Amino acid sequence: MDRRQYLLCFFFLCLISGDQGLVRGVVGLACNWGTQSTHPLEANIAVKLLKDNGFNKVKLFEADPAALKALGKSGIQVMVGIPNEFLAPLASSVQVAVNWVQQNVSSYVSRYGTDIRYVAVGNEPFLQTFKDTFLNTTFPALQNIQAALIKAGLGRQVKVTVPLNADVYQTDSGLPSGGDFRSDIHGLMISIIKFLSENNAPLTINIYPFLSLYDDPHFPVDYAFFNGTSAPVVDGSISYTNVFEANFDTLISALEKNGFSSLPVIVGEVGWPTDGDRNANVDYARRFNQALVDRISQGQGTPKRKTPPDIYLFALADEDAKSVRPGNFERHWGIFYYDGAIKYQLNMGNGKPLVPAKGVRYLARQWCVMSPEASVSDPNLPNSVAYACSYADCTSLGYGSSCGTLDARSNASYAFNMYYQTVDQRNGACSFSNLSTLTKIDPSQNTCRFEIMMDLGKHETPRRHSFAGRKENPAAMMAFMSALILIICGAY
Repeated sequence: MDRRQYLLCFFFLCLISGDQGLVRGVVGLACNWGTQSTHPLEANIAVKLLKDNGFNKVKLFEADPAALKALGKSGIQVMVGIPNEFLAPLASSVQVAVNWVQQNVSSYVSRYGTDIRYVAVGNEPFLQTFKDTFLNTTFPALQNIQAALIKAGLGRQVKVTVPLNADVYQTDSGLPSGGDFRSDIHGLMISIIKFLSENNAPLTINIYPFLSLYDDPHFPVDYAFFNGTSAPVVDGSISYTNVFEANFDTLISALEKNGFSSLPVIVGEVGWPTDGDRNANVDYARRFNQALVDRISQGQGTPKRKTPPDIYLFALADEDAKSVRPGNFERHWGIFYYDGAIKYQLNMGNGKPLVPAKGVRYLARQWCVMSPEASVSDPNLPNSVAYACSYADCTSLGYGSSCGTLDARSNASYAFNMYYQTVDQRNGACSFSNLSTLTKIDPSQNTCRFEIMMDLGKHETPRRHSFAGRKENPAAMMAFMSALILIICGAY
């Protein structure tokens, strides 16, 4: 190899090294993608939505086949979840875990190139409201999934974790430095954390400042946000100005107290809902999530952990089929509406605004509303509204919600329309004891949005862009550069 060829090879090697460094240095954003919706976004459209808005990590709550296929070769790292109802069978047998890993991890990694990095075993299984239901199955399931990953040859590539609610730790002093794990699960938590530590796996914790405000009417509102002006909580030499940092550092204190000061921690869920409660609104959600995204973009940690954790924003889009047992707000955590439309604008870093979903198709532009001839005193009206809301999402009608100020007629119209749209504008669906009629005039008013659902059979297939207009895939670019080096240098 002469000097010129040597220098050319060296140049390409430097390009590869530099490119790898740049890719590693990008912080990126992480997001939860739930699919408990009567009209979920088509998987390819949702993946495009994630990529267009700078999300390079995503957490799924279950091994949804369409989502895992669409995420293949997308450049997005995946945490795939295991619902709590699967914990008992997984705990009972290593073979059940082996089968689960083969079907839901190995097959997608090998066949579709899905970049699965974590398996989340359960979802907040030690939540106090579950009354010990999953207390004896979570750890064995975790151990069996770990064994199954090792057997599949994925033990180094895919790590196990357990997403836990922040109620697994507490502080008797009221200060983060007093943090320790709940006494009733203390031994179990230490066993799980020790196991995670031994397998170089992270602990995942969900933190919800909104719930602090929701559960306690006397909670200082500003303390729930990152840029508030409420009096700080002083803990020795540290002053905490927001509940997120105080909550996270309470966990870090609990880990330190029990000998696991360096265990990696992921924030699995954090966000703010936009409807279903007086404190769940667009203005608060924008305020909270913008400051959260800014923290992530700036690489800001907490007083006890300067290096920021991975933080998964909750959530990508609204889910109208979620349980409302915790509150009506549960269906409104998305930074996008159910259809990928923008609720409110966010700066996603470097001045980049949110980008809506592309390729979404809708049902006919018509709404089912209360007939002008019908009377609000009609004795059939209450049962008709109740019937509609038993099959459709009426959580926006509650006190303090986006449609909470509607009059009786508009209330009924909202309920009728949500039912009509949820059943895909089916013939005869806008027929409530002669109380309803169809209109082509949008009845939306002020903050209240009368939906038209997506037509799930008519989603537009995303077009393939030319190479010149496509963002580079780092892995593909690496392969291309390596091949080029072999061509140039291999013969010498």
